[in-house]
Amino acid sequence: MLAVMFAAFILQVLFRYVFNLPIGWTSELSAVLWIWLVLWGAAFVLREDEEIRFDLIYAIAGPKTRRVMLLASAIGLVALYGRSLPAAVDYVTFMRVEKTAYLDIRLDWLYSIYLVFAVAAILRYLWLGWRALSGPDPHIPASSDTAPRR
Repeated sequence: MLAVMFAAFILQVLFRYVFNLPIGWTSELSAVLWIWLVLWGAAFVLREDEEIRFDLIYAIAGPKTRRVMLLASAIGLVALYGRSLPAAVDYVTFMRVEKTAYLDIRLDWLYSIYLVFAVAAILRYLWLGWRALSGPDPHIPASSDTAPRR
């Protein structure tokens, strides 16, 4: 997807500044691919330790406190995503009547990746919540440097 986005960008620059003939479908293609790339990546590719987060407090907390923090965030995120999912489904199904301006992609197809992302996030945080309750101690993220200095 990144390669296609880059090719569309180069094509857009070429047509706009060399041929003086701006084309719009390249911008639309780049936007569609960016939405899919980010949400697909967040749903299926990104590992838990690769996520960007503010972990100063989490890193200095003890194992029991980290467990409570992980469980609280898992419960909160499952509740929020779960609560918003029916409205997101309604919106995506409503958008089946609209299409993009240049590429004629139905907007329900375009926005359906959000539903996939939301369900994947719910399942991920259910799993993390279960791990917080019954699994090993939550780890300290690799980006935190809590080792003593020599």
